[in-house]
Amino acid sequence: MRFVAETTSTVVKVRIGGEEYSIRGNASEQYIRELGRIVDEKIKEVQQNSPNLTRHQMAILAAINLADELLKVRAEYQELLKIMEEVN
Repeated sequence: MRFVAETTSTVVKVRIGGEEYSIRGNASEQYIRELGRIVDEKIKEVQQNSPNLTRHQMAILAAINLADELLKVRAEYQELLKIMEEVN
């Protein structure tokens, strides 16, 4: 994980897909919990839509869905930057 620190870090227990994980990061406890909540939400969406998948398959599909959202937001951000440059 990119936000994992080697020095000062926070360890937070989060529940994702019905299992508890200890997440270590240099972000705040609230931020790490929010990350866990988002991943858990995506896993639940995949599980509702495709209940016959294995846990591993659900995790991969949830990751693909999150990556899709990330790429769309990045594209929107780049478009907004372009618009702002044109205005200035």
